[in-house]
Amino acid sequence: MSTEWKRRIRLFIQRFWQPTSACMTCMPGSWGNIMSLPHWTIAFHTGLLTGLLAVFLTFTPAAKLYSHRYGNALIVGLLTMLGDAYSHTGHYRIPYVEHIVTGVISGLLTLAASYLFEDRARRLRAAWARVFG
Repeated sequence: MSTEWKRRIRLFIQRFWQPTSACMTCMPGSWGNIMSLPHWTIAFHTGLLTGLLAVFLTFTPAAKLYSHRYGNALIVGLLTMLGDAYSHTGHYRIPYVEHIVTGVISGLLTLAASYLFEDRARRLRAAWARVFG
């Protein structure tokens, strides 16, 4: 398998967990419904669609945005908004608020992950070494 396809598979996995986590966080009653199968189904649909769209973008010039931390977070946030809006209707009274909040949370998760996991999780390993010596 070529390195380009390995990168795309890794990108899909990353872009799957961030929107799924954001969707689970932003749906009303999220932590109360943590064991709800319909709740997880909606979150997985959002993550799956976002991951597929992210891989699709690697075939376009927009793939350059993935190399920049903030561009990456912006793209993932926008793709999550699209994926969430396609996966289900909003649960709040004001239309699209849930989808926008889910996209913002997903973008923030992406930004946080870019800081924590860069350079083979150097920051996490350093914190672990400080705490557990």
